[in-house]
Amino acid sequence: MTARPNRSNRVITLLENNARSLLRYLERRVGADDAQDALSETMTTVWRRASSIPDDDDGARLWMFGVARNVVLNTTRGQRRRTLLTERLRHVVYSAPEVDPVSEDVLDVRAALLKLSPDLAEIVRLVHWDGFSISETAQIMGLPDSTARSRYGRAKRHLADALATHHATT
Repeated sequence: MTARPNRSNRVITLLENNARSLLRYLERRVGADDAQDALSETMTTVWRRASSIPDDDDGARLWMFGVARNVVLNTTRGQRRRTLLTERLRHVVYSAPEVDPVSEDVLDVRAALLKLSPDLAEIVRLVHWDGFSISETAQIMGLPDSTARSRYGRAKRHLADALATHHATT
């Protein structure tokens, strides 16, 4: 009586014998760029679910293609969700209400912001345009709270000076 090869050797043999066919299958469905990742995911799932593989080689081959098909379906669903999210974000960004009409003050503030260093201007934008607290702004920018507070104070002083200078000259 011949000994039955252990499960891991069988899985390795099945994957080696079917990898090229699975890759071609995946290339036709998800494209050459994503097929390697899909094959890797397929192989990982086959390995994890080795106890579910049918005993006969033909059944095992078909079962692996079923796993690959599920990987394709998951990939397609993920791409669809990302596309829908992108569209929603695009809609939010491009349909956001604008200031009606752009006042001189708004233009003056924007011009004054351009005179600040990029970090100081970003702190002001995060706090005043995006509604984050100074503490939240510090986290977003990877700064200690005290640094964000002192930079925010400096930014406000620079803005006040720039706006006062602008108004004095107009």
